[in-house]
Amino acid sequence: MRRRRSPGNGAGDSRPYQQVVQEAARLLAQGEAAGFDDARRKAVARLGVSLRPLPPNTEIEQALLQYRALFQADDQATQLRHLRQTALHAMRLLAPFDPRLVGPVLAGTAPPHSPIHLHLFADTPESVALFLLQHHIPCEHDERRVRYTVDSWEALPLYRFVAGDTTLELTVFPLQKLRLRPLSPVDSRPMPRADATAVEHLLDAAASTS
Repeated sequence: MRRRRSPGNGAGDSRPYQQVVQEAARLLAQGEAAGFDDARRKAVARLGVSLRPLPPNTEIEQALLQYRALFQADDQATQLRHLRQTALHAMRLLAPFDPRLVGPVLAGTAPPHSPIHLHLFADTPESVALFLLQHHIPCEHDERRVRYTVDSWEALPLYRFVAGDTTLELTVFPLQKLRLRPLSPVDSRPMPRADATAVEHLLDAAASTS
């Protein structure tokens, strides 16, 4: 992992910086933080350090992957398989809306009880709401902000429902944006997406190495 100097903590002393990275990753892995910003704030507060700049999402995500591989490998593999199987079942049901899996479940960094994030594409958001109603799936309506450039945000409708013990969050995009990926909140690059076939391949690959 790349090491940086952290002003105000001693010239060349990167220990506070690395401690914040590791503590933020641990908080995320244990489900004690709601996201990267929350993990950073809690890590700084718990360690009692004054640190600038704070570690970026990319470094914390890398430390999170390392933490889970070291301390949660068996549980993580089981949890991730369950989440991806649940996502695949939902994607098959929601096939009319070209669903794409995104976020921590796709990346493999999902903490315990992580929601599954799907992108759907429809002429109107109401068509998704009607589809869920017709399939007797009660849901909550919400909103999610996405960005296509660093400086611009767009609010999109979101539908949330629970399948078994797992929460699914469906963000509904206009049909014409199927090929236009929003920026990832982790690294501000176009967000990775996976269709149902790609999720099947992930499950098959994990099964073959277990």
